[in-house]
Amino acid sequence: MTKTTQTAVVGVTGYAGAELARLLMHHPHLKGKPPVFAGRVEGKDIARGGVPLAEIHPQLAGNDGSGKLKLEPFSWELLSERGAEVLFLATPHERSREWAPEAIQRGLRVIDLSGAWRLREAANRAVYAFEDEGSESAAATQAQAVYGMPELHRKQIAGARLIANPGCYATSIILPLKPLVAAGLVDLGCGIVADAKSGVSGAGKAPTAKTHFMSAADNLSAYNVFAHRHTGELLEQIGIAADEIVFTPHLLPIPRGILSTIYVRFRKAQTRESVAEVYREFFAASPMVRLYEKALPQIQYSVRTNYADIGFHLDAGGTRAVIVSCLDNLLKGAAGQAVQNMNVMLGWPEAEGLE
Repeated sequence: MTKTTQTAVVGVTGYAGAELARLLMHHPHLKGKPPVFAGRVEGKDIARGGVPLAEIHPQLAGNDGSGKLKLEPFSWELLSERGAEVLFLATPHERSREWAPEAIQRGLRVIDLSGAWRLREAANRAVYAFEDEGSESAAATQAQAVYGMPELHRKQIAGARLIANPGCYATSIILPLKPLVAAGLVDLGCGIVADAKSGVSGAGKAPTAKTHFMSAADNLSAYNVFAHRHTGELLEQIGIAADEIVFTPHLLPIPRGILSTIYVRFRKAQTRESVAEVYREFFAASPMVRLYEKALPQIQYSVRTNYADIGFHLDAGGTRAVIVSCLDNLLKGAAGQAVQNMNVMLGWPEAEGLE
């Protein structure tokens, strides 16, 4: 790859798409090469060459010429003509299942923000009910996919053709748990409890009865108990069995942010320093993870940043721990992590354009 790369984004109209556009438009290594924005354009807008990005997301308008950028009708020919090298898919799962294989065949490197290619085990993918499940094409594409969490798979991401960007809840739980489980500290027989709460933007831009202001405001509700799509990511990436964790998501009456409270029992007593040292060693080369050693993180500290914040407390005997993890679901849980993956993929500093 050249030092300056042409990117393209399909699916810029959503919340994560807006954040992705903002990050790419201001990325130091992409100056002079704004992303190509492509997607569905209504007939009335085709005549004017697409929909101005500033009409979709007014906050992205600037005095640097960005106001001239448009959402153009998607076609593979458009991406080819513009010289696109890296394609971000912020599209529904089904669309990503269709387009990612073709993009790879056309020589594009793909970063997919959907759940289309995150799961290696068919039993875990069953929750998505993909129509092409079991096909030769889907299996071949899945074999190329790398789970896009740099803190776990940095080397594989660097050479990947297809990166499956992790889910937001999954990121908030995998990052604090993986180091402890990998070090053999956690007594899995006692079970792990992950109690996670997310802002309303995690449900996407399309309004529903549950995310309507009258339902979400002044309320806190659990949903998808024992059935959330991100559960499979936890099992595969942490390396645990389904009966070793209980993950319950909740809807918070705030726009964005995730706070996960995780309860574990250790196999033998630990000290605060011994646990902190495990985290320090595991994340020594991870600029987007912050360890809170003297306090617990809060959503307000990580919101609108690409940081994953982790803190913990031990009980008096050192055998039980409460771990608190916070991140912005639209950034470290989506668009920011996608850009972080791009940086690793292209050999740029991992935190470039994100700090």
